Amino acid sequence: MDDLTGYVSDDELAVGPLAERGIAVETLSWRQRTQEWSDFDAVVIRTTWDYQRFPKDFLAVLDEIERSTRLLNPASVVRWNFDKIYLKQLSENGVKIVPTIFETHFSSENFDSWLVAFATPELIIKPRVSATAEHTYRLRTFDAALTESFEARPFLVQPFLENVVSEGEYSLFYFNGEFSHAILKAPKAQDFRVQEEHGGVITAIEATDEMKAAASTALATVAEPLLYARVDLVRDALGGFQLMELELIEPALYFRMDERSPILFAEHLDIQMRLPRE
Repeated sequence: MDDLTGYVSDDELAVGPLAERGIAVETLSWRQRTQEWSDFDAVVIRTTWDYQRFPKDFLAVLDEIERSTRLLNPASVVRWNFDKIYLKQLSENGVKIVPTIFETHFSSENFDSWLVAFATPELIIKPRVSATAEHTYRLRTFDAALTESFEARPFLVQPFLENVVSEGEYSLFYFNGEFSHAILKAPKAQDFRVQEEHGGVITAIEATDEMKAAASTALATVAEPLLYARVDLVRDALGGFQLMELELIEPALYFRMDERSPILFAEHLDIQMRLPRE
């Protein structure tokens, strides 16, 4: 994006390992118009954390890039992952997701019905197209002030999960299908958002076999090769894991939390760049 002020990124940790493989890196905003995308052997989507505000423009740029050179992850993957309605498809294919209602009408009557449907006193409501917890709300009662915002965009409704606050959210990282590392993201006190931009605390962890199994089930639903994938999980009330999101567009990869991870990323980017372009 044009300006990363206020965001945390450590993508630069992969520059050295890529250079060792003869791959030079240049960082550009997706909005730039000074350089031809065809000048590059590949374009990797990374910190485009404003894309949700300009969805049509962003997707048009991705199509332009893909006509010119290799795009990772591919535009078809981005389009599928762009709208969180993909969670419904995953659920229908046997992936255990956080219980979700997909909605288009925000009203007090609907709000009450959602509380009943989930048998919960508290809801999470967020747009189907969103990033960095933008326009994500934790609500106990209907807030009429949000009506206009959500009437303008389809959204999803989920029960608030106490484990997000008491334990945190787990993220597992995969490069070209190979497991790399895992972290726990916990919100700061009096908050529910786990992103660092909102004060979330990040800890490196060892992923359990159960976490990896849940992640693998979600990743198996994607037929196309993925240079990178982040699988976000939360523990459910029975101690198992539910998928929060499958992040395939621009997830922070937390290279600083695992010294091997930028090396593995560079290895798999090198492999992908050597494959014939379709």
